[in-house]
Amino acid sequence: MAEFAHLPERLYLDFDSFFASAEQHFNPTLRGKPVGVVALDSPHTGCIAVSREAKVRGVKTNMPAREARTILPDMTFVVARPDVYVRLHKRILEVIETVVPIQHVRSIDEVVCALLPSEARQGLALAARIKKALLLEFSPVLTCSIGIAATELLAKLAAERHKPDGAVLLETRMLPSFLADLKLGKLPGIGEGMLVRLKAAGVYDFSGLWDLAPKQARAIWGSVEGERFLQELHGTHAPRDQTQKRMFGHSRVLPNDWRSPDRVEDCARQLLASAARRLRRTDLRASKLTLAMRSQRLRSTREKSAQAQRWTWEGQFQPSRDDLSFGRALSKGLGAARAQMRFAPASVSVMLHGLEAEGDITGDLFAAQSGDTRDQARWENVSNMMDDLRSRFGGKALSLGQHEKVPGGFVGGKIAFGRIPEAGDFEDAPTEDGDTHFCSF
Repeated sequence: MAEFAHLPERLYLDFDSFFASAEQHFNPTLRGKPVGVVALDSPHTGCIAVSREAKVRGVKTNMPAREARTILPDMTFVVARPDVYVRLHKRILEVIETVVPIQHVRSIDEVVCALLPSEARQGLALAARIKKALLLEFSPVLTCSIGIAATELLAKLAAERHKPDGAVLLETRMLPSFLADLKLGKLPGIGEGMLVRLKAAGVYDFSGLWDLAPKQARAIWGSVEGERFLQELHGTHAPRDQTQKRMFGHSRVLPNDWRSPDRVEDCARQLLASAARRLRRTDLRASKLTLAMRSQRLRSTREKSAQAQRWTWEGQFQPSRDDLSFGRALSKGLGAARAQMRFAPASVSVMLHGLEAEGDITGDLFAAQSGDTRDQARWENVSNMMDDLRSRFGGKALSLGQHEKVPGGFVGGKIAFGRIPEAGDFEDAPTEDGDTHFCSF
């Protein structure tokens, strides 16, 4: 038992520049060249991802494409293809699991594996086997960095210390010196707001964080999460309750020619339709809808108060899962936007929340007497039927009203951190792996 206590228990695998590497994997002419992946075929959009060749020459993720082009005139830009990346992600998972079981998929390019003692003893040899299996199945450009440590947090930090294509075994005896030069802002979960709290508590660097007492960490975080974070940092697992789904929502950055009221409303309805379909794949109902718009895309939270105008509306209704109930709520919000909003929105988001499980809902006596319940049940059947037809004949087989295609496509199929779209989230026909969309600018 004493031997097991010193063995690493987690392996964290993080793919390098995943979207850009995926495009290089599928298009050999891009290999070895600086590549940027953008949401739209426009120099005014930002780089969702950039290849390692671009990073070493000064281009950063989220940098506007026109600025990246100034730094690297020879840089190639391609439009993101989320459905292709999701398919590649699933094939990657299958290959990894031929070597070691995956415990959690943290994002489209990050997974964590819980190691048995027999696996942990192999350490870096296990990491090498994973890399070899991936190389045999995919091209050399699709690399990953692997960290092995006592906890998931430490394994993730170890993986990030040696990118790209690294493999690091972080033993607890190497702490805290191995991470002593790490800036606090590079730690997962420590954003600008938490940095302010830490500085107010006199914590300015990693050593100061390491030396905190558990109760001090709880006070700074304002919850038990502070103690859990500190435990993980010191090499002890901190069990967490399973998180509950809190919302279904989508957002969209709008190109200049999509900022008129009619087009904003069309985009909002498409975002709502996708969120509603996702909700119906669960046993949940929503009782609130939030519609939000913002005047421009922001590159850091420090810019929010100074440069961005925001407008938000929230509507409430009986717990529902049908398109009619959601559409009525959204129409009220869009009407309020026309009357109240004083700027042309650069982005729009729609969120369904106030979630309740089917078995937890108490019926509305007055709704039953008025016939609203029967009407809602009919619309639920209609919504379910439409979802079934879309799954059989394609996402655009039918819709409530005519929708013009939003530039960039993939409405509802955006890959966000912690959420990987399902096949049903993509309305368009599947994109072929090799059908790279080169930008025209």
